[in-house]
Parts: sequence; C-alpha cells; structure tokens
Amino acid sequence: MVSIRFYLGLFSICMVLFASCNPPPQSAFQKSWSSYVERFYQSGRIVDTGNNNISHSEGQGYGMLFAVEADDQERFDEMWDWTKRVLMRPDNLFSWQYTPCDANNRKCITDKNNASDGEILIAWALLRATKKWKEKEYQKAANKILVAFQEKLVIERFGAALIIPGEYGFNKDATTQINLSYWVFPALKAFDGYFKNPVWNKLIESGLTLMETTRFGSTQLNPDWTILSDSSPSIQGAVSSDYGFNACRIPLHLVWMGTTDTKLLAPYLAFWSQSFIPATINLLNDNPAEYSYSVGMQSIHDVTMALATNKTEFLAPIVDSQSDYFSASLIMLSHLAWLDNHQ
Repeated sequence: MVSIRFYLGLFSICMVLFASCNPPPQSAFQKSWSSYVERFYQSGRIVDTGNNNISHSEGQGYGMLFAVEADDQERFDEMWDWTKRVLMRPDNLFSWQYTPCDANNRKCITDKNNASDGEILIAWALLRATKKWKEKEYQKAANKILVAFQEKLVIERFGAALIIPGEYGFNKDATTQINLSYWVFPALKAFDGYFKNPVWNKLIESGLTLMETTRFGSTQLNPDWTILSDSSPSIQGAVSSDYGFNACRIPLHLVWMGTTDTKLLAPYLAFWSQSFIPATINLLNDNPAEYSYSVGMQSIHDVTMALATNKTEFLAPIVDSQSDYFSASLIMLSHLAWLDNHQ
C-alpha cells in the first residue's frame, strides 16, 4: 500500500516542475518594456518614430537604461554592440545622428557631432548594468566614455562648470550655449559615487544654480536652450526660445536625484496648474502652443508631483500603439525615476 508521504512527495515534485515551466509574472515596468521593444527596437537600435525613423545617442542611452531595469541583458548587449559599431567615434564619444540607409552601418551617420546627453545616458546605463549583471567590462567602457566627456565637454566658464551640448558649435569666443536638460542629475550623482571625481558634484551644483538663474517669460520656466556670457543669460538667438521638448525633463531629473526644492520646482508646479497645459511656450513672447502636452510630458508632471509630495503610489501610463518614441521614452523615464526612489 502506497503511503500518504509518497503522494505528498510526488505532489511537491509536480509543483516544482509546474513552477519551473511558468516564469514569474512580468512587472509593470517589464510590460511597458515589452511594448517599447515592439514599437521602437530594431536589431540593436532604437528608432525615433517621431523624427523620420532616425536613431541617435540619446535613444540608445534610453533603451539601454530601460533594458537594465527590465533585466533584458540580451537586448542590452545588442544595443551596446550597435552603438559601439555605428555611433562610437575614435575618441570614445558618439556621433549623435544615424539616418537609415542601405549600408546600415557608419555610412548612415548624418551628423558626426555628439550630443552630450547621449554620452551621459550611455555611460550611466553601463554602470547600472555593471551593478545588475556583475560585468566589469561595462564599467571599463563607462569610464572611457566619461574620461573623454570630461576632456572635451566639460568647461569652467562664467564662474561655473558647464556641459557643452556638443563638441562643435556651442562654445564661442564670448558665449556658450547650453541645454539644461543635459544635466541628468541622477546620472551625475551616480558618476560621483563610482569615480569620486569632484567634477560631477561641481556639475550638479552648477545645474541647480542654473535652474534659478535661467528663467524667462511670465512663467519663469527654464528654456530648452540658453546662451551664457559675461552678462545676463539670454534666449535671444538661441537654438530655440521655447520651454518644451527638452526642458520638460528638467524637473524629472531634479526629483529623480532626490531633490524636492520647492523654490526650484515652483515654476513647473504653477505651469502644470493650468486647465490647458500646452506642450511648449515661447519664453520671449509668452505664446503657448495650440496643442496640449503629450502623455509622456503628463507622466513627468505626475511623477514629479508624486515624488515632491512623498506620495506612496504612482501609476505610470502605458506605452501603447499611439505612443511615439519620445512620449514613450518619457513614460519609461518617469516609471524608472519612481522605481529608483522606491526600491
């Protein structure tokens, strides 16, 4: 006669086998990553569907960041390999723009200048991958990028440590044009933790100061682009005089780092309190866009409010078939900022 113990043992074995055949359910972030991959991932490159399907260093950095959080090392490695093969320059910086062409390689690069947020995002993703998957080669690669970044893209000028947006075209005899959204505060904080170089903390301090001193228009928002000189900061003649698709990331970067300074956030909180929130506003004449901010921009609004007021819950929107690359990326960034502050 077979004992009860035998059947209990057999049941336990079956349960183990059943569990091994059924992986744990995906997290909300992993589900969003799956949608993101389906819409924007092509053999190692992230496709900017809102900009003629180009790829750029920013998008590669974002994709790599998201892959680490989703524990998707296979796609992370594919993106890093594509980025090295196609975008990486001999100086360890990255050409910022790739436009699809038949060659499908470096010949498709349409702008060899770098975009400094790309270097920051890619290096940060490599450091997060080092921690996640214990691969020291990622950290070595990040270090090479950041050494080149310090040498070519960080300058001391007008009494502050500045990030030049690109190696060429932004630093002139009497002026330097900056993009404050390139101060990715949580990444700079991470670099300081890894490499203990005073430059990273100097950049954090300068970025916080610039948030106060580069406010324009009746809204007193930070612009996408600002021209610095020995006189007052200006947006006259800048790449853009708008607050919009660049500067919308500034409050996210601030609260992501853990800073909830109400003085720095006040212009954004006031702007978001309107019944109609435009996607952009010209800070020279206060003219708003006629169209509303995107779902991704709203996600930044929501997570900034949640982190600034110590809420216990934040529900990120879903990346769906209507999301373009940039709006979807903002959704993913908002979700990641929340997770970094609640894990």
